[in-house]
Amino acid sequence: MNLRDQLKEILPDILPRNPAQAIKGTELIELVKHRLKQDYSDATLRYHFSIMSCDPSSPIAKVEQGQGYYLRTATIHTMNSARNLFRSGDGSGSAGSVMGSAEMDVALGRASKFRAVVQRYLESVQQFPFAFEESLSTNAEANRWRVPDLAVIDWLSADGEDDAVVMDKRKLEVHRRLGENPLRISSVKLRLELHQDSLLEDLYQCLSASEWANAGELLVAASIDDQQMIEEVRRFASRYGVGVISFGLDADILDDMPEPAAIENLLPREFESILSLLRIRRYATPAPGRALDWQHIAGAATANPDFARLEGWISRSLLEERIITAREYDELGRNAAKAASREFVA
Repeated sequence: MNLRDQLKEILPDILPRNPAQAIKGTELIELVKHRLKQDYSDATLRYHFSIMSCDPSSPIAKVEQGQGYYLRTATIHTMNSARNLFRSGDGSGSAGSVMGSAEMDVALGRASKFRAVVQRYLESVQQFPFAFEESLSTNAEANRWRVPDLAVIDWLSADGEDDAVVMDKRKLEVHRRLGENPLRISSVKLRLELHQDSLLEDLYQCLSASEWANAGELLVAASIDDQQMIEEVRRFASRYGVGVISFGLDADILDDMPEPAAIENLLPREFESILSLLRIRRYATPAPGRALDWQHIAGAATANPDFARLEGWISRSLLEERIITAREYDELGRNAAKAASREFVA
């Protein structure tokens, strides 16, 4: 096994998820050395850390402004899905303009930050988000219409307990005996901002991607100030039952926010500073009463890895009769894969 492959295997066990706890290169070299199968110089290891930190498929990321390395959460899949949050004009002038690479990087940064903020916001109001990441790495054009950016679960069989949400097993059993669903799923599309010439496409994508869920929602980072656009949004929503919310996060606010991995790892009290920046406004409420199509999820899971993870996450929570977050579910899967790999090697 070459050095790069060894590092891909070793680094996830060593690197912190939080950039605020980043490990400096000298310390990381010492931590890695004793786990390698042969000796490498400090210069060779430092070179590989630097090169791999520029590769979105590798597990190591470098702090944007400062020193140190942390575990990459923005994989090539998350970057491809973040690209779906904006059109060529977002953040760079007119809607028809073509972005240069620097403008694309800025827009990707804003999109990734907005998605991280939305996920943390949903958690703060005791909802459970699940990110669709791999679908837009393959067959992206078709999947924009087939899959959402997030699925958001409201557990109807849950109770709040000490600022946390736990499964109420008695409620869960009552739902089962009555043949009722113990959860509600919203299909969510995210956009950095809306443009008049692409508004209907964004709304129809939201509708199309949500046909299996209890509700469809379009969440927009920037404020919606155009009254004509607001009226068009409300007409569409009243006709087709989708919800629309803006978060009041314009480009300059997103630019000043910390990087996405830092947002993901903020303590609840630390996240309050970001909550204070939100200017949430609901323009349309999703239509109530739509049934969840579980067969769609189960059927899509056979071909789509995102739906497979969604189905596995919900099923595990129900089987274990406890609420598992999507992040915890993914971590359990990674740990199981690592354990199986070590067993095989042994």
